[in-house]
Amino acid sequence: MLRTEAVDRPGLAATRTRGRLADGAFRLLTFLAGVLILVILVLIAVTTVNNAWPAFRAEGFGFITSRVWIPNEGKFGALGYVFGTAVVATIAVVIAVPISVGIALFVTEVAPPRLRAVVIAVMDLLAGIPSVVYGLWGFLVLAPYMKGLYNTISDAVNPIPVLTTVFNGSQIGVSFFTAGLILAVMITPIITSVTREVFNTVPGNDKDGALALGATRWEMIRGVVFPHSIAGMVAATMLGLGRAMGETIAVALVVGGAPQITANLFATGDTMPSVIAFQFGEAVETHRAALIGLGVTLFALTIIVNVSARTIVQRFEARMRGTA
Repeated sequence: MLRTEAVDRPGLAATRTRGRLADGAFRLLTFLAGVLILVILVLIAVTTVNNAWPAFRAEGFGFITSRVWIPNEGKFGALGYVFGTAVVATIAVVIAVPISVGIALFVTEVAPPRLRAVVIAVMDLLAGIPSVVYGLWGFLVLAPYMKGLYNTISDAVNPIPVLTTVFNGSQIGVSFFTAGLILAVMITPIITSVTREVFNTVPGNDKDGALALGATRWEMIRGVVFPHSIAGMVAATMLGLGRAMGETIAVALVVGGAPQITANLFATGDTMPSVIAFQFGEAVETHRAALIGLGVTLFALTIIVNVSARTIVQRFEARMRGTA
């Protein structure tokens, strides 16, 4: 027995040494991966700001506060495009999030296995459709139909002062709302997939315990599933919002291409990604720098939205821990 232990100890020591080396290599690799992401973000910010600086220097704060964008006259005001991007993305998220959460709850809590597999397959199929297909469908099929619907809604709310301004009819069917509706269809599979995975991480014992105590299924979802999944749901929403804010071709085909700031959701507009795609090929000098500046603005807006969302989630989690 003593000889066996004497033989095994060197092998055991060698195994432990290899394990420590592997752990050290793994920690170094993950650290370098994290640093690489930060370096890439910094390089993107620095290079884009450097290329956009001529436009920022020429326009100053007017680049963000002005709505006048006339390249032939050397005027570059991004406010109309910022407004259009924010409105279209907001419409998409407002429509897509409730639908996505409902589908995710149906798949995880209600649907039988066979139907669950069908719904998941359909969501995966929708996520894989190219954006230009959505855009063409929206322009050729959805927009002509929405024109009549918009005018019907406008006539219905005409006596109501505020609503008649927000829903004021459409002449051609392409508008902020049409673009937001197309984006809602596009981001629903993304938000649904992430939310579904988050709901699947809720401990089964917690759900069974709530039901055993007499809670209804909705009370169990509200009291157990949602509090446990709030961070993941917000992350899924931010992922969908990022896709909505950065989408180009689909939005460009159905938003109208006329930048303006208006309360009418049925009016035509434009977004930062679509104007970059349409004008970048023929832009030179300050015009090119201004388009890159739109990209910098979109990048900064995305960071602000994500940081704000993360702050809200942290406060919610801290409040939940305090009430637990």
